Amino acid sequence: MSFRNRTFSVHRPSSASDSPASPTLRRFSVAKAPSTNEQKSSAHIRFREAHVGHRPHAGLDPSRASTGVVWCTERAYEHGFMEDPGSWANLGQGAPEAGDGIPGSFERPKTINVTEDGREYGPTAGIKSLRAAVANLYNVEHRAGKESQYTWENVCIVPGGRAGLIRIAAVLGNAYLGFFIPDYTAYNEMLSLFKNFAAIPTPLSAGDGYTLHPDKIAEEIFRGTSVILTSNPRNPTGEVVTNPALAEIQDICRDRCTLIMDEFYGGYNYTSGCDGTTISAADNVHDVDEDSVLIIDGLTKRFRLPGWRVAWIVGPKEFINAIGSCGSYLDGGTNVPFQEASVAMLEPKLVRREMVALQTHFMAKRDYVIGRLEAVGFKFPRIPNSTFYIWLDLSGLPDAISDGLSFFEECLKEKVIVVVGIHFDLNPSRRRDLFDSPCHHFVRLSYGPKMEVLKKGLDAIERVVKKFRDREPTKEESEAVE
Repeated sequence: MSFRNRTFSVHRPSSASDSPASPTLRRFSVAKAPSTNEQKSSAHIRFREAHVGHRPHAGLDPSRASTGVVWCTERAYEHGFMEDPGSWANLGQGAPEAGDGIPGSFERPKTINVTEDGREYGPTAGIKSLRAAVANLYNVEHRAGKESQYTWENVCIVPGGRAGLIRIAAVLGNAYLGFFIPDYTAYNEMLSLFKNFAAIPTPLSAGDGYTLHPDKIAEEIFRGTSVILTSNPRNPTGEVVTNPALAEIQDICRDRCTLIMDEFYGGYNYTSGCDGTTISAADNVHDVDEDSVLIIDGLTKRFRLPGWRVAWIVGPKEFINAIGSCGSYLDGGTNVPFQEASVAMLEPKLVRREMVALQTHFMAKRDYVIGRLEAVGFKFPRIPNSTFYIWLDLSGLPDAISDGLSFFEECLKEKVIVVVGIHFDLNPSRRRDLFDSPCHHFVRLSYGPKMEVLKKGLDAIERVVKKFRDREPTKEESEAVE
């Protein structure tokens, strides 16, 4: 079809005088401009608003552009966070403090040596030396005395956790993929991006702290699920499944389904006396090439280097070959100089000392934050035993701030950021109204930042709660109204 000699084009008019259409409206027809009736008709307007191809930027779906954390940060920008971040307390960002001030922690590199190899394209599965270092770390920490050992061929290096999840999703076949809510917000976008599997959400029970039980896994497999994705330790609830329950889950999945374990918070384990033990499904794998268990972790959380974007996937060689290859068309691979600089950090004895320092420091921060929140009136039926998150129940607050969105908005006025709970109610196909969500009366609060930021944020939360408690009518006032 030719546009030659036509008087109309698909371009916007240069001014209002060129067309009855507003300069901000796109011409949708190649034959004529929108008529007055089309511009004013509610049916036409609603149709164009509802269909991506009829919006001003054809094909754009802005709702896919950000995760819950980003959405909350963008709202903070509207209240001045971008102009003066130092005056704010960001308890929403899912990142640990990255400085060198933690007692017993090794000092992070301040310069990176760029070798000649580091100037070249690297393998999309990662450089061999780093893959071997990751395999050795897992063998020492989780495979001691076991016949089946990981090798460098069981490891793929990826540029961050999200990139790793996307690579895994890209190589999955036609399957039902089960996941559990609440969970990591970026799963929502990843699960809706691919059409080679059907994502099936399963809510966990508040009554048992949103813990993943073997019975729940068995139910999922019974109804035909062949892939299961879950974080352990869990984001946002701060709960971890340990052995023997974790081993039982893996026994149920063995030879029945592929288990994808997001273990980025495995080092933030407060169940073993801060002895440096890291939680991992690698403990319970029988055969590293036969058990369909994919483990994703990296330097981001437990090594407190989120800016490096160095992560890894550990699993059977056949999976790793496919995951490594698809990086050629998805992300191009991980920065080579940062890979080279990462190798020395994975010496097992160094890592063990680092985990002791990490667990001791972050458990103390957890206890401080919970103590402050309890003093304000928040209740904690269960104390989170991992991660650096608190899944904060707002249902006991005054009605005006007892849901996540309202509490979040009031926190912004006091210059503190939290993440609204409904963002963790993964809803990739948008099948239900999020205001009916069991997560609606929660926010996620991070104690990842430094102590001075935590103190500032908790002072702000205390002001929010006090302001609305002071407004609440007394029992006598309520009875008088009735």
